[in-house]
Amino acid sequence: MSVRFSHAMPFGARMSDAGVCFRLWAPDAQNVTLMLEGTNERRLPMEPRPGGWFELTSDAARAGSRYRYALADGTRVPDPASRFQPDDVHGPSEVVDPAAFAWTVEDWPGRPWHEAVCYETHPGAFTPAGGHDGALEKLDRLCALGVTALELMPLSDFAGRCNWGYDGVLPFAPAASYGRPEDLKRLIDAAHARGLMVLLDVVYNHFGPSGNYLARYASGFFTGRYRTPWGEAIDFGRREVRDFFIHNALYWLEEYRFDGLRLDAVDQIHDPGPTHILDELAATVGEKITDRHVHLVLENDDNVADYLERDAGNRPCLYTAQWNDDFHHAAQLIATGEKDGYYADYAQNPVGALGRALAEGFVYQGEYSGFRDRPRGEPSGHLPPTAFVNFLQNHDQIGNRACGERLHMLATAARLRALYALLLLSPGVPLLFMGEEWAASAPFLFFCDFDRELNRAVRDGRRAEFKGFAAFAGEKARQSIPDPALADTFSRSRLDWEESAAPPHAEWLAFITRLIALRRKELVPLLERMHSGQAGLLGERALAVAWPFAEGKYWRIAANFGDTSVATMPRPGRIVHGGEAGGVLAPWSAQVTVDE
Repeated sequence: MSVRFSHAMPFGARMSDAGVCFRLWAPDAQNVTLMLEGTNERRLPMEPRPGGWFELTSDAARAGSRYRYALADGTRVPDPASRFQPDDVHGPSEVVDPAAFAWTVEDWPGRPWHEAVCYETHPGAFTPAGGHDGALEKLDRLCALGVTALELMPLSDFAGRCNWGYDGVLPFAPAASYGRPEDLKRLIDAAHARGLMVLLDVVYNHFGPSGNYLARYASGFFTGRYRTPWGEAIDFGRREVRDFFIHNALYWLEEYRFDGLRLDAVDQIHDPGPTHILDELAATVGEKITDRHVHLVLENDDNVADYLERDAGNRPCLYTAQWNDDFHHAAQLIATGEKDGYYADYAQNPVGALGRALAEGFVYQGEYSGFRDRPRGEPSGHLPPTAFVNFLQNHDQIGNRACGERLHMLATAARLRALYALLLLSPGVPLLFMGEEWAASAPFLFFCDFDRELNRAVRDGRRAEFKGFAAFAGEKARQSIPDPALADTFSRSRLDWEESAAPPHAEWLAFITRLIALRRKELVPLLERMHSGQAGLLGERALAVAWPFAEGKYWRIAANFGDTSVATMPRPGRIVHGGEAGGVLAPWSAQVTVDE
């Protein structure tokens, strides 16, 4: 017997026995008319309700009906809680019956977080075909690699044919560029059948610049008290706004059966109220979903450890983990020597910084950040290693480079082999970016598709951002930065999967696959008992970290990031990775041992 899932939303279009119930919060509107569009268009006045709500149940609508809301001035706007936008964000919304999809995996329990090996993808660039059907065809490849969690960049519908997803304006509508809602559900169902978790990146700090009509009828959705780097801040002091995003999280987790959410840039979510929206959201998810593992992950430049606290049973109280930019920044500096921008904060002692990130999570735990010109972070050494997601590459760290270079284009293979051993054989949860496992030749560029004027503003603004970098100080050099709106910019970012079978890509794939297999066999069984570690230096360019997992027993990593050999203190234990015993680390090498 197949099962069906839906999330009961108090707004949007909801199927009912009497037809379809439409609800819109429009406190600034004098009146609202439901427009059922198509061959026989119908205009149905909606009934006002207390608190700025408008409501109508109509038996003239059904699954597949296309509709918009007409304001008093005649403007037609899509449903902000639209479940699907077949003709992009400026077009009509489509009524979707979420119970129409029959799931084949009935009792998926999810997977515990310590088993996670995450793999981040952009749905449009992941395969030559793009979209959810293309991703489904690669699930077996991810399983063979050893991945346990497929992570999708944001799906909320955005303007145009392509976008990173962080300019979404309709948070409940999976982008039509990648397929229909049932295509996304089929991908998740197939992933669960293979034992794969599926995580989703969501953006709750702003709306994109094209296709957001909320201010026309619900200006209270936004506040001028704060600004974000990307536009108007959202007013989480309003109950209706809080409910909109809490229901969005529940919607993706319940109706689409995602195994977790990664909340983008929560340091830009401003809420001065007594209970922060992040606390309420996490608490609500924990109360509503109790029959399977669900993981909430943060991106938070402020390094707030409180969100990652554990209870007496070592279970997350609110959030499961945070993306650890500190790990990346120290590792990037070691690999490439780059010191521009935020890398300057790690330049004084990059090896020591990487050791602290491995052992304790955050590098900045209250210390002054010169790049930010303020203290940053909270103590994190009491948290388990799995509270941190570590990575050498992700969409930001590749795509926010001027030319989208991947790390293997910037550093030698020897340097990368040592760093990948640390990434995949240390207790933090590792994340790979699509194609990283075979050192893909495709860059990952910044791309978008707005109207002509906005495209020009994005292109010029992006090129201006790099004016302070020595390589782009000249106007001619800045003009070489790819135009985000050109079709070629998007197409160049698509992976060529065939190259993974040819040298040198095949060798990289075999190396990464072998490290993940070692992690699964040797490290994962210990992680639930593992505590934060202790780090030390073996000289200016070498480190050693040890994590306790039982009384007097440790998982140990020693790594040499210099060009000469380094003496280490021989310790008892079985070598898991990295050559012979003998107390010497060769240049650019890592050794992993475990106490028996």
